[in-house]
Amino acid sequence: MIKARNAAHAEESAEVEVLFAEAAKFDLIAKKIKASQGRLKNGDQPLRDSMKPIYSNTQSLQIMNSNIDKILDSIDKMLGPSEDKGREERIIRAGPEKVGLPDYLASLKRIERSLEQMSSTNLRVNQQAIGDFNELLGEGNNQLQTLFRSILSEKLHPVEPLHYLTKEIPFPVLKQDKASKLGMIDSFLSSTTARDASYSSRESLSIRIYAEIRGAYLSGSLHNLSAASISTSKRKASDEIYRQGTSGIGTYAQGLEGIFSAEFGNISAIFSRDNWGVAFDATCRKAMAEFAKTLRELNMHIKQNLATDCFLAYEILEIVTNIGYRLDQLSGQLKLPFADALKPIKENAKSSLAELVEDVRRRVSSMQTLPADGSAIPFTTDVMSRMQTMTMYPQSLASLMASVGDGNWNSLAAVNASSNTNSSTSLPSLTSFDVGADSSQLLAHYIMDTIETLVTSLDAKSRSFLKNKSVSGVFMANNVAVIDRMIRSSDLTTVLGNTAVQKIETWRKRGTSAYLDSWREPCSALMDVQYTSRHARPPSGNNGLIDSAAVIKQLGSKDKETIKEKFKSFNTSFDELSARHNKGLQMEREVRSQLAREVAAMIEPLYARFWDRYHEIDKGKGKYVKYDKGNLAAVLASLA
Repeated sequence: MIKARNAAHAEESAEVEVLFAEAAKFDLIAKKIKASQGRLKNGDQPLRDSMKPIYSNTQSLQIMNSNIDKILDSIDKMLGPSEDKGREERIIRAGPEKVGLPDYLASLKRIERSLEQMSSTNLRVNQQAIGDFNELLGEGNNQLQTLFRSILSEKLHPVEPLHYLTKEIPFPVLKQDKASKLGMIDSFLSSTTARDASYSSRESLSIRIYAEIRGAYLSGSLHNLSAASISTSKRKASDEIYRQGTSGIGTYAQGLEGIFSAEFGNISAIFSRDNWGVAFDATCRKAMAEFAKTLRELNMHIKQNLATDCFLAYEILEIVTNIGYRLDQLSGQLKLPFADALKPIKENAKSSLAELVEDVRRRVSSMQTLPADGSAIPFTTDVMSRMQTMTMYPQSLASLMASVGDGNWNSLAAVNASSNTNSSTSLPSLTSFDVGADSSQLLAHYIMDTIETLVTSLDAKSRSFLKNKSVSGVFMANNVAVIDRMIRSSDLTTVLGNTAVQKIETWRKRGTSAYLDSWREPCSALMDVQYTSRHARPPSGNNGLIDSAAVIKQLGSKDKETIKEKFKSFNTSFDELSARHNKGLQMEREVRSQLAREVAAMIEPLYARFWDRYHEIDKGKGKYVKYDKGNLAAVLASLA
């Protein structure tokens, strides 16, 4: 047992000795490696020093190589467009219709980019290519312009606006595919390089072409309406007042608005938003010039017939101003052209306010005779027809009267002064077209001033020409009745209100008073003198009535003769005035009945009293007492 353990111990000891011997070998090797490392460390510095120049040269060569590669790439790019010239030339020469518009525009854009690249290098080798590309670009632009014209002109003919207005259908617009093509072409032609420097920078080539072709279409379509506006405005008697809507100017303006609105839709579909206004203004320019020319011709006609055709001016102002505002709201354009076209019409319309008042004075003053039968003159009806017609144009008159000033229309000089002060090339404001209380009051003042001028002028004329006061009274009463009737039968009653009622009543009383003046003669015959101190109170019969026989019995022979003469005088005067009332004087129906009531109110009470006292003067024979109270009442009733 002990021998076995010793043998194992000896074996392990031998192994340990072997391990120690191996460790000693490794230590020796480690020392040798360490010594070698020391030698290497001291020996690599010369190597490093020798490698530095080689490394630096290698980096420089790498940078140079990269730069050479970039130069070669740039040269390839610069020479590339020149090498692509053949392909682009084939596309451009073929034209957009053959190769297709998108491919054609893409080719032109490539040419533009190539030109930019070659121009930036300034290499002599590219000069020939630059010239060739510029030529191709110019040819491409020309072909695009030709195509643009061709698309716009295809099946383009003036339309008849009345067809669309009467059927209430929209005016025609360009088809979507056409608008799309035109928009693509405009997008290119509107670029800076495609723009022709000889034209205004506000209008691109495409806008000028569009305005030229579509402008002629607009003008041609509206031409017939222009001619109709002039012919319909002049087709009437020289003394006939213009009737609202008889001129074709309303249809012309309506057609212009409709076709302009449709054209703005085309422009919106083709051009960029920034160019909508410029394109619309340029396209409508020719049609607007024709419209302005038409208004100038109408204005000349209005000026020559201001008293009857000023209402056409008021109508034009309302129609055109409203259309101008709607189109301006749609497009932001045309406000100034419309204002310029309206300016002469507006000035004429403003001066007409004073001219109408002055015309009343002038016409009445120039009358050489007045109706001997006291009938109303036609001129009164004419003046009232004017006033009735004025109520149809509240908007334009509100603006005009506000600019003239309340009451200034009574003087031509004041109106002309206001025209010079307020001269403007802008459309009347929407506020000035607000027909409120103030505007209605101005119109009422103007109408009453005109009517008062008429009545005052007629009254002065009748006093001068009609020496018979009763005829003068009937004349004035008839004319006032015509005025009153025409006010009550129209919108004038709303405009004038109670002011007219009070004025007319005053004028009517004056006429009635003048007419009744002639009836004072029979009334004076019915006046008697009673001497209460000389005789007892006249006896009364049954029911408290005066006993005429007793009254006559108390009279002396001289008094009886006086009573007989009074009856005779009354009969003669009453018969004459009644006959003249019924046959000698022409009266309006309401004047006749009103004057008859006034005469009856004056005569009947006086005659009844006189008859009650003295009818027994001829003892019922009728020699002196022609009428009893019933007969007189019947005659007075017949006066109505």
